[in-house]
Amino acid sequence: MNSDFESFFRGRAPALLRTAYLLTGDRHLAEDLVQDTLARTFRTWRRLADGGNPEAYARRVMYHLQVSVWRRRRVVETMPGELPERGNHSDHAHEAVERLALRRALQALPVRQRAVIILRYFEDHSEAETADILNCRIGTVKSHTARALAKLRELMPQLDLSKGVTR
Repeated sequence: MNSDFESFFRGRAPALLRTAYLLTGDRHLAEDLVQDTLARTFRTWRRLADGGNPEAYARRVMYHLQVSVWRRRRVVETMPGELPERGNHSDHAHEAVERLALRRALQALPVRQRAVIILRYFEDHSEAETADILNCRIGTVKSHTARALAKLRELMPQLDLSKGVTR
């Protein structure tokens, strides 16, 4: 294995895995997505090492692979039951419930809106970077962001989405 790619792999795989988990909502699917992404990145490594941006390339590949998965027909997976009410828990149960609720809300968003929210607010990309990754215009990113945040406010009124939303 190329030592440059190996150091890239060791340094960036955890961050790619976190992003993949946000995109897929499942640890095992996220691992598969990162594996496919890194395999494709390795195939073009020589070209990337000669002046390309391997990080940007890998993230773009990952987002495009996941969008392809979203476009395929699939059986809709639902979580049975309702989430428990908030209580005074001394453990991290409340945080886990909020993460599950956020995950459910993100899964309820249309594909492009979900990708924009993940890129903008979980990955902290600018509107221009997000537009470049998704191969669309900045105005499209802005409209998807506005619609997605409105839907998230509707689905999760307990969250304060007004902080840190604008750049």
